[in-house]
Amino acid sequence: MKKINVAVIGCGNIAKGAHIPPYAENPNVNITYFCDIIPERADEMAKEYGGTAVYDHKELLHKEDIDAVSVCTHNDSHAPISIDFMRAGKDVLCEKPAARTLPEALEMQKVARETGQILNIGVVNRFGVYNNAVKKMIEDGDLGEVFHVYASFRAHRSIPGLGGDFTTKAKSGGGALIDWGVHYLDLILYCCGEPEVKTASGQAFSKLGVDMKNYAYEKMWADRTMNLDGTYDVDDSVTGIVRTTGPTISFNGAWAQNIGKTESFIDFMGTKGGIRLNYCGDFTYYTARDGKLVEEIIDDLDAGNFYFKEVDSFVECVQTRQLNQAHIDRTIAASKLMDAIYRSSDAGKEITL
Repeated sequence: MKKINVAVIGCGNIAKGAHIPPYAENPNVNITYFCDIIPERADEMAKEYGGTAVYDHKELLHKEDIDAVSVCTHNDSHAPISIDFMRAGKDVLCEKPAARTLPEALEMQKVARETGQILNIGVVNRFGVYNNAVKKMIEDGDLGEVFHVYASFRAHRSIPGLGGDFTTKAKSGGGALIDWGVHYLDLILYCCGEPEVKTASGQAFSKLGVDMKNYAYEKMWADRTMNLDGTYDVDDSVTGIVRTTGPTISFNGAWAQNIGKTESFIDFMGTKGGIRLNYCGDFTYYTARDGKLVEEIIDDLDAGNFYFKEVDSFVECVQTRQLNQAHIDRTIAASKLMDAIYRSSDAGKEITL
């Protein structure tokens, strides 16, 4: 197949760790441009991988040596940059969440449909081998009727970049829910066959990080963005219950909690069996056979690298024009669900979708 030319927009940690290496190793890709508003980041990637460094994405919109782009910027620029490139005839792989707000995500979906360009969202867990094994077991009926799914994504003290973009709602759209919860909620919907969400009730809390100057923590990823004179107006923990046309979903999530334990798993509970899926890991299947309780640990699959699978699949989409499981039409439900949870928290009542 013909090689495709790719530009990477945003050259921070997610680009360097999850997008650029898979592109660089894919024989069907040339990386032609690296773009970042911080010049030294783009310069560093261009020096390491070849290609040209650019500091304004608008300079690239009509370049003929670009077929597709990865948008690896912060949440508030996902929508405008993705829309600019789609209208310029380029396919887009945009990091999660799709956008800062639901209206922005819906506009992205609208433009993708209008232009016919591919728009994939970086919900990378849809490419996990163990995750897809769980999905197949559910489809095959190994769990019977899956009636309840519970997710826990909780850390002791792990708020990223206090006072910076991550903790400023106008920039990020939210905190623990939109940053971490998007992965768990999207993965649940994916594994359970994309059930339609009927109602959502949730409460988001902004408690532990508000007093930034007295916040004690064990680690802080994105610490380079920390600004203790900045803003903290996002959720550092969240809980909720969701009713769908399939299972009921409940969850607890926290960037920060006064419990010194980390939890990162999803429980799928069915009438014939259940699964505890360790996030980004293996899983255990529980059932009963011949009157005895059975527990099977599934940990021998070739997991590979989620991000390589995601990027390779996107490249194939660009080449073949076929849509994969990360397309905006198949992932917009998570944006709608998170919006409903935030609206429920603000209104203090259940939201009907």
